[in-house]
Amino acid sequence: MILQSDITILERCSTPRGDIQLQYRNNNYEIISNGTFLMATYNGESERLLVKASLDSVHHPRKVMIGGLGVGFSLSEALKNNRVEEVVVLEIEEKIIEWNNRYFGEYSNHPLTDSRTRVVKADLLQWIQEANEKFDVICLDIDNGPDWTVTEANHSLYKESGLNTLLGLMNPEGVIAFWSANSSDAFALRLSEYFHEVEEYKVEVERGEPDVVYIAKVPK
Repeated sequence: MILQSDITILERCSTPRGDIQLQYRNNNYEIISNGTFLMATYNGESERLLVKASLDSVHHPRKVMIGGLGVGFSLSEALKNNRVEEVVVLEIEEKIIEWNNRYFGEYSNHPLTDSRTRVVKADLLQWIQEANEKFDVICLDIDNGPDWTVTEANHSLYKESGLNTLLGLMNPEGVIAFWSANSSDAFALRLSEYFHEVEEYKVEVERGEPDVVYIAKVPK
């Protein structure tokens, strides 16, 4: 444990994708990846909207896939919906799964203990290539957006190859949603090439540009 003014660094470790750090400040936890703020246990409004807006867009959201466990807000929101029968969560970092079990449950209503939850430790890009499942709702929050990815490889998720792969996992009447830390006109235009309906939701934040959620449905 390391103390830095009002921040307590609880854990810091190296992964194949770089350094990841868990810190505690003002009664909340924050995760820092390679020196960049990634997520925290405060707010979470846009992460919850990512899921809620998606579920509201589907008549029968029985099976949900969430890319990125985060601090559990998206998963918790999905489990609030009684129509949801299973949520598959893809998370590449073992430490984030561990921290959710150990620290974040009280902030997110302990979603990992719900029998409908299935957490898969895997690289989402690789997993979606090999998966033999269909989903009614796919929610992706593994980057800061299509223009600000955590790794260089993640760029492909928002381009032709990634979108085609995701379409293969989606039921015809399903929906795909993306979280972003900023608006991206180019990405919205790209989505419109694959889907008849694309919606953009903006969520104001305390500082900086609004968070953005893209909802895409009715494949072309």
